Amino acid sequence: MQFIDEATLTVAAGNGGDGIVAWRREKYVPKGGPAGGDGGRGGSVYLLADPELSTLVEFRYKRQFGAPAGHAGSTSNKSGRAGEDLVIPVPVGTLVYRTTAAESEVLISDLTQPGTRMLVAKGGRGGLGNQHFATSARQTPRFAEKGEPGEHCVLRLELRLLADAAVIGLPNAGKSTLLSVVSAARPKIADYPFTTLEPQLGVVRVSEDESFVMVDVPGLIEGAHEGAGLGDQFLRHIERSRVLIHLLDGAKAADEILQDKETIDRELAAWNPKLTQRPTLLVISKLDVPDAQERLRELSVRFPDLRGVSSATGQGVRDLIYAAWQTIQYTPLPEIAAAEPPRIVLSPKEAFRIERVDDAFVISGERVERLAAMTDFDSDEGLGRFEQILAKMGVDKKLREMGALEGDTVRIGATEFTYS
Repeated sequence: MQFIDEATLTVAAGNGGDGIVAWRREKYVPKGGPAGGDGGRGGSVYLLADPELSTLVEFRYKRQFGAPAGHAGSTSNKSGRAGEDLVIPVPVGTLVYRTTAAESEVLISDLTQPGTRMLVAKGGRGGLGNQHFATSARQTPRFAEKGEPGEHCVLRLELRLLADAAVIGLPNAGKSTLLSVVSAARPKIADYPFTTLEPQLGVVRVSEDESFVMVDVPGLIEGAHEGAGLGDQFLRHIERSRVLIHLLDGAKAADEILQDKETIDRELAAWNPKLTQRPTLLVISKLDVPDAQERLRELSVRFPDLRGVSSATGQGVRDLIYAAWQTIQYTPLPEIAAAEPPRIVLSPKEAFRIERVDDAFVISGERVERLAAMTDFDSDEGLGRFEQILAKMGVDKKLREMGALEGDTVRIGATEFTYS
């Protein structure tokens, strides 16, 4: 299965169902009055953190999702059926960004807990049937509301693997071999650089009841934080790890090993300075190779905590696993990003805004745009109610103050009409 860790989706909630115009019709009940039912609520769109998923490959070809609309109301004051909610499963560890009207991105959630369900697009409410518009002066209303449009938005999903330990190092340092020895993972292993092209996860069993997840990150090279060798796509998967296992190739000369370490340290700092403060186990690999033991003794003078392993013979592997497990126990899960906290938005004193755009007056505002979307302009009574509400809000007065004349074009959302 191909590993995909980024996807862009377009999601749309369902529109609310339309209210209807209907009348009570019963024997011996003359002039029964209005009995039009309300429309059903449109389906909402949710994201669900699913522990069974490990990649965003499901979104490689399908990127548009829509929830069904609510059903129209019925006679005898019966409400329409609500649209079914759409639940989109995503891997645990997915960051959810929402594109704003200004084309910028805002982090709205970090789905780190299995089973977390998040609302990303709310379904529109159903329109009111004509039963709601009866008054003492208007006992037979011949209009009803349309359903409210559902929300729609563009989301960018970014997967950052949830692994307790990350094995890092330059290409061909022995990372995949180590993972294959300590877990049941079977990454591709060969004697050439860049054998591993995708992050590989494995479960490391410490005891019968204790285990942790290890990720083998493809080899990093100089300039990885800028995208060299696809490094920027791999570095993000390190950020959630509680401990880093930095493998250094014991088959190299001491000065080369030091240079390799400095290269990785620079790349980590350039990508995220907090990674340099993450607990790190420095390890010389390939102890079975000639001169590797000498490299370990030589460099231990400079790095007292340096340890060595041989994945081929198993030397030092168990000690490394226990050291990683103990470090994981006292290291809290790092928080890589904080979602935007809910903010209370105070509505301005004016509930609408009017701008002159080309030859038209454009009226914007949540309330007036929703009113226009839910008004049935084919009904004279519905149009009259619409104009009456606008007048009460002060829209008509404001248009006159701005110089609107009879015959001018007025636009509210997708609705355009002639001012009179």
